Amino acid sequence: MSHTFLLEIGLEEIPAHVVTPSAAQLVQRVAAFLKEERLPFGKLVSFSTPRRLAVKIENLADKQADLEEEAKGPAKKIALDKDGNWSKAAIGFSRGQKSSPEQIFFKELKGTEYAYVKKFIPGKSAATVLQGLQQVVASMTFPTMMRWGNNDFKYVRPLRWLVALLDDTVVPFQILDVKTDRLSQGHRFLGKTVSLENAAAYPQALEAEYVIADAAQRKQMITQQLTELAQKNAWKIVIEPELLEEVNNLVEYPTVFAGHFAAKYLEIPDEVLITSMKDHQRFFYVLDQNDKLLPNFVSVRNGNREYLEKVVAGNEKVLTARLEDAAFFYHEDQKHTIAEFVERLKRVMLHDKIGTVSEKMTRVHLLAQQLGKILGLSPTENTALLRAAQIYKFDLVTGMVGEFSELQGVMGEKYALLQGEEPAVATAIREHYLPISAEGELPQTVVGAVLALADKLDSIMDFFAAGMVSTGSNDPYALRRQATGIVRILLARKWQLSAVDLTALVTRNYEEAPSLYAKIAPQNNKAEVEVFIVERIKKLLSSEQFDYDVVETVTALTKNSFVAIMAAAAVLQKHKVEVDFKETIEALTRVLRLAKKVSPANLKIINKKLFENDSETKLYAAVESVAADSKGKTSEERYALLKTLQPVIAEYFEETMVMAKDEAVRNNRLAQLVKIADLTAPFGDLTKLNVK
Repeated sequence: MSHTFLLEIGLEEIPAHVVTPSAAQLVQRVAAFLKEERLPFGKLVSFSTPRRLAVKIENLADKQADLEEEAKGPAKKIALDKDGNWSKAAIGFSRGQKSSPEQIFFKELKGTEYAYVKKFIPGKSAATVLQGLQQVVASMTFPTMMRWGNNDFKYVRPLRWLVALLDDTVVPFQILDVKTDRLSQGHRFLGKTVSLENAAAYPQALEAEYVIADAAQRKQMITQQLTELAQKNAWKIVIEPELLEEVNNLVEYPTVFAGHFAAKYLEIPDEVLITSMKDHQRFFYVLDQNDKLLPNFVSVRNGNREYLEKVVAGNEKVLTARLEDAAFFYHEDQKHTIAEFVERLKRVMLHDKIGTVSEKMTRVHLLAQQLGKILGLSPTENTALLRAAQIYKFDLVTGMVGEFSELQGVMGEKYALLQGEEPAVATAIREHYLPISAEGELPQTVVGAVLALADKLDSIMDFFAAGMVSTGSNDPYALRRQATGIVRILLARKWQLSAVDLTALVTRNYEEAPSLYAKIAPQNNKAEVEVFIVERIKKLLSSEQFDYDVVETVTALTKNSFVAIMAAAAVLQKHKVEVDFKETIEALTRVLRLAKKVSPANLKIINKKLFENDSETKLYAAVESVAADSKGKTSEERYALLKTLQPVIAEYFEETMVMAKDEAVRNNRLAQLVKIADLTAPFGDLTKLNVK
């Protein structure tokens, strides 16, 4: 006989961004619990609203499966005395297993016979097993936790009710003073307490009390209402998935409505209007058929259509007040020049351990100058880059960004254009923040990409030098995101820079202008920063399903550019399945292990007069040929050339004792191996490859 079980956790309103992952976590934990308890089930159905997390278990078994297992006891020589009678150890073992000595039998394990008895463990009923869900509910974790009352217990929000219903029977357990029952709650204002007749009736019973418990159904209702409203008014309502998800988790019974604001506010940049509506009020913004912003907004009420006109009026009033502030700041900011804003930055601290934002801009200007030369920017691009680097943080002290911090860079671009800056300069001011997430949009212009690199590199070096390093999951200064941005920009632009190249730029600037680093000494943290940035490309490679040993191999040398690292990973992963890959890598790693034992600086010259056999001559000729042919070649072509060395290396080791007694001969041979090791360097450290 199969059953239906419902578990519902009733709470005070949960933050919208926590609802969906928490609902998923509950399903995962319940599934793991049922599997661990050997209680078969068919399907888990998730429900969630701002006030509840619930899961319905369908086709749940009546009881656990029975278990028959063998319990192992003492060795036979201990279980039987010299006369073949049961020893005290055997009798105690059987008694402990609720059995008798007569039921003992012997089995051999690793050459020794042991006493065993068979144990029969009858399965517990579903009603008994499900009481263990108390621990599942209590052990859930959330991004933010709180305590209430005088309890030490922590949860995302205070517990208000618990439902645990097996068909039509309550499964008893409690958390704090909240006991399980069949009573759920309807909509906070429109509904009433719901007494559930059985678990299967859950969604329908709640819907009668203005709660749509199925998040997917609720989202579909919102989408449908938005579509109907757009068609009715010939609008384009911009439905961004993230906003739709958030709004969906703010309501239990959705009703879409439209509002209006004065057309005069359309003079404000669209980004400001959209931020006011979308980010601050959770409104959807509206476009006409030509994609021009309209003085309208769309929102979702948590309730029905009763008194909706008052809800519309209230939302219009709130938005108008915010837009009035935006209009004020927009006009006030234009009374000042960019130079005035830049001057103010001398009094704005980036961090008390690092210095001012103005000092950071000067450092970034130097870095941008260096990067512009290295990356071969045109004179026009270089001029735009250096101008952007002089002013790119100016909007931080504008009134608009003070009110709408999300518009950093965006308002910088707007104001720069209004004050006659070149479009390339204005765009770079906005793009230097990109990407704003690990997988976010990258700068589209060369100038913006270089400025973004310089700014992110300076930030990472500054905070490392100040001892504020990301640890564990803690990254308050977004250093990991900025390092990922550096890697992604270099890869997208195919700019051949390595972690070592980047830190060297900062060190050079420190040596040339130490006054700009009055509070920090970035050269002391070069190695740490290099490893930190390389860790980001490790993450990228792992996310693209490269094997672990390939990732460790290609990222072992921080002097290799990120473009070279990515290319090397692709080549090694591709050839790893080939028959001759193992012998090729084994030949090269044998060379590398010997080469690692010496200092390459002392072994640069190879004297052919010290060769003692033909294999040395052959290896020398082959290596010289590969070295010459490798110049300017792709990673694929380099690998093909290295592969040709395998038979020559094999013959060399057959006929040659590298560690000869004669020091001159030994060093000459080691110098030859160091040269081969140098040829493998673009692939990282091949000794880390697993070819077993």
